[in-house]
Amino acid sequence: MNHNTQTDNIKVSIIIPIYNGEQFLRECLNSVINQDLKDTEIILIDDGSTDSSLSICQEYAKQDNRITVQTQQNKGSGAARNKGLVLARGKYLSFLDVDDFFKPNLLTRLYETAEALNNDIVICDMWHYNNNTKKIEDIKGTINKEYIPQKEVFNYKDFPEHIFNCFQNWAWNKLFNTQFIKENNIKFQELKRTNDLYFTNCALILANRISFIDEKLIYYRYGTDNSAQSTNQVAPTDFAKAFIKLKDFLEKNKIYETVKQSYINWALSGCLYNIYKLSNYPKTQKRLLNYLVSKGLSQMDITKENKNLIFEKSKYEELNKICGSTINYKNIFQRIFSIKHTISHKTITILGLRIKVKLHKGV
Repeated sequence: MNHNTQTDNIKVSIIIPIYNGEQFLRECLNSVINQDLKDTEIILIDDGSTDSSLSICQEYAKQDNRITVQTQQNKGSGAARNKGLVLARGKYLSFLDVDDFFKPNLLTRLYETAEALNNDIVICDMWHYNNNTKKIEDIKGTINKEYIPQKEVFNYKDFPEHIFNCFQNWAWNKLFNTQFIKENNIKFQELKRTNDLYFTNCALILANRISFIDEKLIYYRYGTDNSAQSTNQVAPTDFAKAFIKLKDFLEKNKIYETVKQSYINWALSGCLYNIYKLSNYPKTQKRLLNYLVSKGLSQMDITKENKNLIFEKSKYEELNKICGSTINYKNIFQRIFSIKHTISHKTITILGLRIKVKLHKGV
């Protein structure tokens, strides 16, 4: 598809959801307003912050007329990004989290690549910024480059067995063509966590033209107290709900069987990652495990029947071992044997067989 619409000569709309980000907000905003590419708009969505984030946003907006500030009640970053999408007027979309920051040439590199190659999506690599040591680190394996097609422009059909395993679910290391996103009505899930998985992976599937720049152009901060990664105990099953919604999308579009191997492996990695992130919250971890055992794993197709599709069999065995010792026996017992009472009858269910017993007075 030839994307050629543009509004007010705005090349890129940068959308930043903000919730209680006063500690990092100035560094984040400075990295955006000081980009080499100046024909941008900066859309700040304050998601009901209770700290000084909103006043900092308003301060910056007075100094730079490219900045728009919007507020909403606390609904999460997915809802905030969707609000930004409605407002966006640029030819391309860039997303940034308040605790991360761009290299000065990020937008120039992504924009020029997208223009030269008529891309729906351009992806770059990133540095890891340790918030505790203030050191920049190169952590291998974040982008799985060995799976990426050796082509300047590609799409999922070039590597269906690896499409979800290369670039992470993040929106912020990608530049999206605005018309492509809006024509396909791709939106963020309004979950408390993992609300970018559905958006990013749907875009990767629907894009006809994707390019990867093998340069580290963004700093991903970790080791903070308020990032999504440090609040995994909040809504622990959201990541699985995101994977399940993605699977529904793939099935409806008759793409699932083509990308099934990539999907199952990415979902398996997501399960292990989220389980281990809850090691310090045993009750929440158990709740997640019970959810996975009762329905989550089967809904994500992580089953014995699909074991042959797993790249690393040890990961499947690891997950199987963890979940095998965490079955919610109470729920299983209730499925086997239950008793329900009404005023006149008692219904006993044993192994799916229902027996209705009439009650007499005094019983």
